[in-house]
Amino acid sequence: MTDGISFKRHGFPPDVIRYAVWLYYRFTLSIRDVEELLAERGADLSRESVRYWVVKFGPKIAANLKRRRLPPTGRWRLDEMVVRIAGRRLWLWRAVDDEGDVLDMLVQKRRNAKAAKKLLHRLLKNTGVRPECIVTDKLRSYPKAMRENGLSERHKPGGLQENDLAENSHLPSRRRERKQQKFKSQGSAQRFLAAHAAVYNCFNTDTHLVSHPALKVLHAKAHAEWREATKAA
Repeated sequence: MTDGISFKRHGFPPDVIRYAVWLYYRFTLSIRDVEELLAERGADLSRESVRYWVVKFGPKIAANLKRRRLPPTGRWRLDEMVVRIAGRRLWLWRAVDDEGDVLDMLVQKRRNAKAAKKLLHRLLKNTGVRPECIVTDKLRSYPKAMRENGLSERHKPGGLQENDLAENSHLPSRRRERKQQKFKSQGSAQRFLAAHAAVYNCFNTDTHLVSHPALKVLHAKAHAEWREATKAA
């Protein structure tokens, strides 16, 4: 079940708001880009309206999408990358399963065992899955975090080739980081990337692995999930 979303007193039909939020999170677009695309379709609104909708409805829709997701597989990939936020060097930790779905992501100040343990704790708590194996890079912070969570025997540290699925999962975030001219704060980065991950998972399809008829079915299913997650209260 998903919680209905109240679109009352926002001055525009729910379909316009849904479409604006979908464009922003689904594609590498700025607020200005979304404003222009909606203007071309006859919606006379300001950038601030789009910004407000994204901030208000993005997390709610993401929460609804997450509630509808099936449990992830037990084969996980963990990785971390540098992000620049307000001139500071922070770390974006990310976990994906072997199907490419983002399990969780966490913006943290450090690249150490404490940060690794925090990500693992969130994963185990929020997914409810005890992983079969966890592939990471050779960062020395991971073994300690694995030991404290009883996962040492399932930990498989490797090189870039073994963990390329997690490495590649950073690419959409990199594109958004450049489009937005860096994130403005740690909190705003965390909120945006968490919502972006939920929308990404909903529409994530390896187009080169399926036939065109099968792809149409998958796209229809994804849009049905989106409609259910954004239905009005």
